[in-house]
Amino acid sequence: MADTTIREAQQQVDSWITSTGVRYFNELTNLGILMEEVGELSRLMVRKYGEQSFKESDKGKELSDEMADVLFVLICLANQTGVDLTDALSKNFEKKNLRDSDRHQQNKKLK
Repeated sequence: MADTTIREAQQQVDSWITSTGVRYFNELTNLGILMEEVGELSRLMVRKYGEQSFKESDKGKELSDEMADVLFVLICLANQTGVDLTDALSKNFEKKNLRDSDRHQQNKKLK
């Protein structure tokens, strides 16, 4: 799975869903699952980098695994809605380069 492109990841998720996962949950269910997964990532981040302390139930959780959970469900939603994430990311960079070409460099808060 190393060096997998985003497009390949979309295909791998689709293959897993349609074989092992039986079928995709509907889009709204997956949106709810995505929010749950982002919440789990947030919980771990605020404990690792923020001011909250770890609870017993937080032990053994890995940032990489929580991020992968978020990515997996996001890919599910992309597949379900016909979004090619490779193209979407490329267009997003184009937008950011036009809109933000010098905005951040002029931001005194970032220096």
